[in-house]
Order: sequence, then C-alpha cells, then structure tokens
Amino acid sequence: MKSGHGWRVGNMSDLQFLPGTRHRPHLKRPMWIIVLVSFVCLFLVCAYIYPPNSHSACYVFSSRGCKALSDWLPPAPVRELTDDEIASRVVIRDILSTPPVRSKNSKIAFLFLTPGPLPFEKLWDKFLHGHEGRFSVYVHASKNKPVHLSRYFINREIRSDQVVWGRISMVDAERRLLANALKDPDNQHFVLLSDSCVPLHDFDYVYNYLLYSNTSFIDCFEDPGPHGNGRYSEHMLPEVDLKDFRKGAQWFTMKRQHALIVMADNLYYSKFRDYCKHGVDGKNCIADEHYLPTFFNMIDPVGIANRSVTHVDWSERKWHPKSYKARDVTYDLLKNITSFDFSEHAKSDEQKTVLERPCVWNGIRRPCYLFARKFYPDTLDNLLNLFSNYTTL
Repeated sequence: MKSGHGWRVGNMSDLQFLPGTRHRPHLKRPMWIIVLVSFVCLFLVCAYIYPPNSHSACYVFSSRGCKALSDWLPPAPVRELTDDEIASRVVIRDILSTPPVRSKNSKIAFLFLTPGPLPFEKLWDKFLHGHEGRFSVYVHASKNKPVHLSRYFINREIRSDQVVWGRISMVDAERRLLANALKDPDNQHFVLLSDSCVPLHDFDYVYNYLLYSNTSFIDCFEDPGPHGNGRYSEHMLPEVDLKDFRKGAQWFTMKRQHALIVMADNLYYSKFRDYCKHGVDGKNCIADEHYLPTFFNMIDPVGIANRSVTHVDWSERKWHPKSYKARDVTYDLLKNITSFDFSEHAKSDEQKTVLERPCVWNGIRRPCYLFARKFYPDTLDNLLNLFSNYTTL
C-alpha cells in the first residue's frame, strides 16, 4: 500500500523514507535588491574605466569627494613605459644620483630675460658690487641689444631669438640661457630674472639662501580650474597624464643638477611644444607656466620647493600682475614684501581658492622672497635711495 508517509522496516537502523509529494511555496524574488546591486556594480566599473573629470561629480556619491571614491576602487594597472620614457628616466636618474661637484669658487648665474634695455642695471650694479668672482651674468635680449651702464653686463649677451609671451619660444629662451650658463662649471645655481625684477636683499643674503638650501625654487601647484587643468590636452598622453599636470610662475632658481636635467630633456619638452599652445583642443595653454612645474612634479617632486623666490602681486586677479610705479615704491612697501613668510597661489576654480604655503627651511619659517617684479622704470631713483635700507631688513 502506497503512502505519502515513511514506513518502518526492521529496527531503527533500517529506517527509510520513501519520497512523497511535497508542496513548496513559490519564493518571492527580491528584484529591487538585484537591480540595486547591478547598478552599484555598473557604477564602480564605469568609474574605474572612465574616472570623473570633474571634482564636483564625485560629491554626488560622497561628501569626501574623489578621495572616498578612489578608496573603493582597485589600483589602476601600472602602465608600461615607452622606449623614449625609459631612455629619458635612465638619464634623469643618473644625473640625480650623481653627487654634485662642489666648485671651490661656487657662483650664482643671473639669467636676464628681456626684450631690450635693462632699466634697473644701476640697481643690479649696486647689488653685485664687491662680490666679483661669486656671480655670472647672462642676458637674452629678444628684440633690441641693450646699451649697458654697468661693467658687469658689458659683453654678457648670448645669442638670442624672438620671444612671444605665452608661446614655447619663452621656454626656448630659458633653455638657451641655461645652456650658456652651464658652460661655466663654477655656476652652481641659476636665477631667471626679467627686466622688471629688483633684488630685495643684499648679495650675501641671496648667495647663502640659494647655495645652502640644496633645492630648486620652482613654483608648482595643482589648479583644477579652467586656467590650470582646463588647459591640459589628452594629446600629451601617455607620457603626461592629467593627474601630473601642474602650474606655476616661470621665475625659477635652479640648482645645477636640475639645470642639466632640463637641458637633457627632449621627450617632455616636445609634448609641451606640440600640445601646450594656443588653439590645441580650442584651449590656450601657456607653456612657460606648465612645462617646468609639470616636468619636475613628475621626475623629482621632493627636489623642488614648490614656490618661487620672486614676488609677484596677483591680488588684482587680472591677466597680468600688479605693476609698481614711482609713487608706490616706499620703505613700507618693500618691508612688507620682504616680511612675507608664506607664498600664495591663486587658483582659477569657481571658488577662486588661494593656496598658502609657509616658507620653511630646516624647520624654521623664513622670508619667502629674494626678488620682486613688476616695477616700472620710473621707480629706479626711489629704489636706489632705499637700497641700503630695505636690503638689510
């Protein structure tokens, strides 16, 4: 007799159950959970493959922004370097790893980038006087050969070429100055100056500040706004990625090792020559504001100070910095500039963020600036009269 229940045969060890008819209730599938999990997975995959280009997009999912998103994602695969990158990095690594050769007569090379005359030549003569053998002067005059008033500037012009503001020709002129100054093995530090630059301290202060810091004062910061990362072109890939793109003022001081690396570089220079210029992708990329900051951020970020020692006043938030006329030049103005112990970087994002960085050396805050620009020629008499006072502040 068939039954839907089990029946016993023999003792308990022989217990068997015959299959019977079972009625199980249909399970309700939680479709909303499946849809939610699928959406999250799809989002993470897309975020990994196509990372957000806008920082504001990250805040849709987390108040911590892109940092919180990146914590959840797997690390990006390491890109295989191109042959040119390998060759470039080998040369750079060897230059950086070679101990600098200290000259018995270490000098500072002052590199003047000017379209013509140097209106503050008398002031620089006063600054340099009495320190012969501790400095060199090089002049790149792109338009007119200047008539010199100081013996330190006579016959110091190098072969020059036309320079156009915002174009790669500005970088070419900087490299031309470095190349000529590197021919003298005693030149250990290199200072780029314009025709509107003036010294803020006496020579000994500047000499010790630069030669004993063992760093290059190259301005470098990240600007997520339209006049920073907004100038980046994907044509620079794979060698230059957006995450490495930086901005900074062109007025650098540079130790000899870094000057050699700049002259040895052709790979990264060519990327900025070809793709950081007006009209590429409808943008206006300015090479002299991006090449060196990006280059050193990639190859030796700990070797630069991420700031310039040349003061420029951008407080007016215009295309060009504030210029000083004769009526502006007072003892108080110069004292104020020399007292700054932090540097400012104005970003071009919507918030117009101002990044402040303390100027620290050996754990001690110290004045940031050794030079300043932009001064009109009519300020010369005031500066000469105040020189002995403000340079000892």
